[in-house]
Amino acid sequence: MKSKIIKYLSFTMVLSVMCFSKTFATTLRLGSPFQEHMVLQCDMPIAVWGEAVPNTLVVISLGEDKASVTSDSEGLWRVYLPTRKPGGPYAFSVNSGVENIIFKDVLIGEVWICTGQSNMAMGYNGIPEIKQLDTLISKIRTFKVDKTVSFTEQDYLKGNWVLQQPNSAVAFSFAYFLQKSKNVPIGIILTAWGSSSIEGWMPRDMTETLPHFKNIMNDFDNDIEKKSRIDSIIVTPGKRIVKDDIFIRTQPNIIYNAILKPILPYSCRGIVWYQGEANAKNVDAMLQYGITLPLWIERIRSEWEQDSPYLLGVMLPGYGGTLYKKVQDTTIFERPDANSWAWIRESQLKALELPNVSIVNTIDLGDVKNIHPKDKLPIGKRLALYASSDGKNSNSSVDGPILKKVSVKSNIITVFFNNGKGLKTRDGKTPKAFWLTDRSGEWYPAKAIIKGETVELSSEKLSKPLYVRYAFSAKPYVNLVNTADLPARPFRTDNFLPIVNADNNN
Repeated sequence: MKSKIIKYLSFTMVLSVMCFSKTFATTLRLGSPFQEHMVLQCDMPIAVWGEAVPNTLVVISLGEDKASVTSDSEGLWRVYLPTRKPGGPYAFSVNSGVENIIFKDVLIGEVWICTGQSNMAMGYNGIPEIKQLDTLISKIRTFKVDKTVSFTEQDYLKGNWVLQQPNSAVAFSFAYFLQKSKNVPIGIILTAWGSSSIEGWMPRDMTETLPHFKNIMNDFDNDIEKKSRIDSIIVTPGKRIVKDDIFIRTQPNIIYNAILKPILPYSCRGIVWYQGEANAKNVDAMLQYGITLPLWIERIRSEWEQDSPYLLGVMLPGYGGTLYKKVQDTTIFERPDANSWAWIRESQLKALELPNVSIVNTIDLGDVKNIHPKDKLPIGKRLALYASSDGKNSNSSVDGPILKKVSVKSNIITVFFNNGKGLKTRDGKTPKAFWLTDRSGEWYPAKAIIKGETVELSSEKLSKPLYVRYAFSAKPYVNLVNTADLPARPFRTDNFLPIVNADNNN
C-alpha cells in the first residue's frame, strides 16, 4: 500500500508541474469563450480578459468601440468594452505589440449559461415538437463545452462556438422562444453533465460555509485510490467508457474547476440551472439542498465584477422516484405525507429569497416512471417568459398562482393567491391536489371550490382543519391555473406560513 501511495503522489506532483505550475504569459491569449462566431451580451459593459506579455498594452476593438488595458506583472488583464445594442456581425480584434487576434463574425445579443445535470443535457431528437423547431431557427449560436474534470481551478477550457442551436431540449427550446420574443441574437453556453450533484459544481472554498461539503471534500481528499483512478481516466486518450464517465462526473468540486470556472466572468444575462435529481436521494439530502442552493448562487455570482446575472432555476417535475420501487399502490404518488421530490422542490424555492432569482414551476409536467421526461417544450417556453421580462418580476404573465395567505373559519380554509387573475381549472373540473389536516397530522383530500381569486377547502373528515398542502407529492394530478394557463405553485402551510383565524377577525 505504501508503494502505491508513493507512486500516486509522484504521478500527481509531475502532473501538477506539467499542468498547473505558475508561469508568466509569453504570448497573447484570450479567455476560452472569445472565439470566432461568439455572441456578446447586449445592454451591459462587455468583459474581455486574457493574457499577454507582462506589462504590455492590450487594445481591444469591437466595431468602432475600443478599450485598452496594460497587462499586470504576470501577464493577466481584464477590461470592459462599452455597452452595445443588439446587432452584428461585427469585427472584433485584440492587439498587443506585434501580436493580433481578429474575428470577423461577432454578434451582440442575449447570452445565457445553461448548466445542470442530465435533464439539461438531454437532447431533443426523440421530442418531435422540439425537433420541428429546427426549420424555424434563426440567430442562435452555441458555445459547446468539452466535458472533463480537474483537481484545481482552471483558467481555460476546451470548447467552441457553433452556428447552430444547442443539442439540449431545454436549452434549445428556451433559446428559440427567447429569440422569437426579443428578436435579437441568442448565445447559449452549454455546460451540463448528467448525474452531477450540486457539490460537483461547487468551488472548494464553499467548505468554509457548508459543513456537509467540508466533510465531503475531506473524504474525497483522503481517498487516494479514487483520485488516482480519476487521474488515469482524464489522461487516457480517446472516448471514455460509460462507467468511467459516470465515475468522474459524480465527484465533488472537480466539475466546477474544469468546465464552469473558466467561463464565469463572461458577460451574460443569466444562468439557467436545471439540477437537483442527484441531491434527492433522501429527505435529509433534500432539506440540505435548501441551504446549499442559495449559498451556491451567491458564491457563483461573486465571480462577476459587474451586476449579478439572473438565475432561472427549473423546479423538478413530477416523478415517482426510487423511494417507491416496491410500492404497488400508485396512489402514494399523490399523497402529501410520503417521502418524495416535494421536499427538494420546496428547497429549490428557498432560492427565491435572493434577488433576481426565479424558479420555473413544472409541477404539471414529468413522468411518474421516467426521470428523464420528454415534456421539455413547456419548460423552454416558461424559461423564455422569465428571460423576456429580464427575470425580474413575478406576475401573472410569467407565473402561475402563488400562495399569498390562508384564512381559517370554522370548517373552511380559504387560500388566497397572487397571480390569481382568471383562476380556473384546465379541465373544467374541481381543483385537485389539495389536502387538509388538523393537529392529528392525518391528511385527507380536500373538497375545493374556486371563488374569484381564492380557493375554499373543506373535508368531511375534519371539523376544524388547520393546514393545507397543495401538490406536495411525488407526481400530483394538478389542474389549477390562472388566465395565462400557468400552473399554481406547490406549497404547504404546516411549517412556515402563519394562519389567519378568520373566526376572530370578522
